[in-house]
Amino acid sequence: MANKPEVWQRGPVDDVPALLQPVAHALLQAHEETEQLMRGFPDRLLWESPANMASPAFHLEHMRGVLDRLFTYARAETLNDEQLNYLRSEGKPYLDDDITQKMVAAFGKQVNEAIGQLKRTDPNTLTDFRGLGRAQIPTTVIGLLFHAAEHVMRHAGQLLVTVKVLSNG
Repeated sequence: MANKPEVWQRGPVDDVPALLQPVAHALLQAHEETEQLMRGFPDRLLWESPANMASPAFHLEHMRGVLDRLFTYARAETLNDEQLNYLRSEGKPYLDDDITQKMVAAFGKQVNEAIGQLKRTDPNTLTDFRGLGRAQIPTTVIGLLFHAAEHVMRHAGQLLVTVKVLSNG
């Protein structure tokens, strides 16, 4: 993967509208980097929070959750009980066999669902009003989609730092 160009340098993602290509590229890049970074990462360190940083588990869960939530708002839908429960549980430790790889796979599945939604997004709706959260903070479809990509990339970077600290500690 080290010799592979970044996702945005590989050309357009099939069937994603031109204005949403940067969103698709960022999400796919975050997914690839996360898969590579977490390959072989020990489950026993997943919930560790070195130097008051968020744990790798929190970042993995949050990237998945924020992507799900913001893309839900972009569809002009409200969060359901399952999404609200997931939000409340982000970062709370639990045990499971191969938990690290299950979390990485769940994030990858969420990225794939998001790419599917991007493919179905009518570019004519990108500036349509969308309300964010219960307060209905005013935004747009494109604002939510771009913020989701930016937020995921930021947490992917923070995940990298946390994993490096844990791996060298």
